[in-house]
Amino acid sequence: MAQQPSPRPTACLALADGTLFYGHGFGATGETTAELCFNTAMTGYQEIMTDPSYAGQIVTFTFPHIGNTGVNPEDDETADPVAAGMVVKWDPTVSSNWRATQELGDWLAARGRIAIGGVDTRRLTRAIRQSGAPHVALSFDPEGNFDAEALVAKARGFAGLEGMDLAKDVTCAQSYQWNEMRWAWPDGYAPQTAPKHKVVAIDYGAKRNILRCLASAGCDVTVLPASATAEEVLAHNPDGVFLSNGPGDPAATGKYAVPMIQKILDTTDLPMFGICLGHQMLALALGGRTIKMNHGHHGANHPVQDRETGKVEITSMNHGFAVDSQSLPEGVVETHVSLFDGSNCGIRMKDRPVFSVQHHPEASPGPQDSFYLFERFAEHMAARG
Repeated sequence: MAQQPSPRPTACLALADGTLFYGHGFGATGETTAELCFNTAMTGYQEIMTDPSYAGQIVTFTFPHIGNTGVNPEDDETADPVAAGMVVKWDPTVSSNWRATQELGDWLAARGRIAIGGVDTRRLTRAIRQSGAPHVALSFDPEGNFDAEALVAKARGFAGLEGMDLAKDVTCAQSYQWNEMRWAWPDGYAPQTAPKHKVVAIDYGAKRNILRCLASAGCDVTVLPASATAEEVLAHNPDGVFLSNGPGDPAATGKYAVPMIQKILDTTDLPMFGICLGHQMLALALGGRTIKMNHGHHGANHPVQDRETGKVEITSMNHGFAVDSQSLPEGVVETHVSLFDGSNCGIRMKDRPVFSVQHHPEASPGPQDSFYLFERFAEHMAARG
């Protein structure tokens, strides 16, 4: 029997070094340029694609079964996908899950996000680990017509994430209230009806589940844009200030975020808690510095050790920059470290109820190994009275 010809590739991923990966396109047609990272999570592809921290990035999923549970509105971390695109090993199959309301490919297409399947993601992941997160161009053309040289040139022309303030692109346009708590069977997302603490959350690209965790910890949450001033924060008379996750270079966002944080620290004794980019903002405000990582940390299986208790937590991570622990000043303690590479994952002030972590306690990979951080924040606010 004659061998059947392989289907013509309908998508192409071009790396800035000239390497080309061909596969099958799904989602939206067109082209996009971005930084390429890989994520090792086995679940949560919808949450990953809608995490604002992935602005400016295309995500390679190392787990092959992407799309098999479909998508549904409850799992969105923000209104629309923020990641520029996705790369997967196997083409998505028809979904099989009682919660699914739409197929992954249709969801991506409706929201203008490009995806490519049929790629050797192990080879691609090795390349990212060895050479760092590359700049890439991704194209989906149903006719399979690609100008490889032009795609490589576009990848080389991508400015990169260093020096880019992306928080301004994903933050809210105006302040709003949040009272929805974490999902629980059988009621789903119930409202917080008896909050004990007023919290102002600065939105550098906040995930919805972080806000839900704050509400579940007894907080009445007011969300303010990333550009909020100290005066605007304090006008709400909060019991505590939360600094959210977000994308881009922390040094760039810090140009306006750091002065706000420093003024609050200098003029009040308010408890403060930061996650991810918020952790990096706090470190910069306290006198530390941040550095670009080779390929970053992206996954739901990262072991982090609490240096003060010895406890090891299984965490979710998503960051391409890290706090340089060697730069932390006197009076700031390193509380958490990655057991993969020893990089910084948490800090606190010695004499103030001010702390932050690099990982995502709201993502529940442990599943609740790190939820105590939200409770600690609430305890600090209760102790203040």
